[in-house]
Amino acid sequence: MEDQKKRNRLTLPLLKTVLVRTLPILTGYVVLGIGFGVLLANAGYSWIWAFFMSLTILSGTMQYLGVSLLASGASVISTAIMALAVNARYIFYGISSIERYKGAGWMKPYLIHTLTDENFALICSTDPPEGVDPHFYAFIVSLFDQSYWIIGSVLGALMGKSLPFDSTGIEFVMTTLFATVVVDQWKEEKNHIPVLCGLGLAAASLVIFGPEKFLIPALIGITLALSLGRRWIDGR
Repeated sequence: MEDQKKRNRLTLPLLKTVLVRTLPILTGYVVLGIGFGVLLANAGYSWIWAFFMSLTILSGTMQYLGVSLLASGASVISTAIMALAVNARYIFYGISSIERYKGAGWMKPYLIHTLTDENFALICSTDPPEGVDPHFYAFIVSLFDQSYWIIGSVLGALMGKSLPFDSTGIEFVMTTLFATVVVDQWKEEKNHIPVLCGLGLAAASLVIFGPEKFLIPALIGITLALSLGRRWIDGR
């Protein structure tokens, strides 16, 4: 028990490590959060809405979409269905994180809540510092990342009223962040087969199913391909 407490201790070296590793996410999340906050403010909502939406939803895509849903007065049922469709990709993140988060104890609910694209990519591609519990490391990384998003969204909401401008197309920043994550993974990993597989199957799904329905088939295809070809990919 004493050893576990030491592995879960918040130390300055751990905080420095997490800060350095999350700097790319910090820059992306703050910019994205500001964009969301500006949209929310222009729709007539205060920074309090930005804070609680970022605290409880923590889904950039859904929060951007949520602004238009709030403005249009969408029903709870419509919003729930839309949220499920937009965030369905997290099902696959969750399946692949079952073993990773096993035994996380009190941290597990928060780790599940903060399983975003960028957070998932960082936790999967980095190892905790020596002597630090992997679950505690993932918890601190997740806490930092959500803090960045909250700070950005609140700043954007506060700035939105004083910086009136045409916000058309501002949601495209989500696409740029996803592209940045892919490029970063390409640089970090020597084996590019998973990335090429993902790009290829996503492109094929886009052609077959169209831009409105391609995401779920693409994710299913990528999951099956990587699962069935795991041994061959690891061998490469």
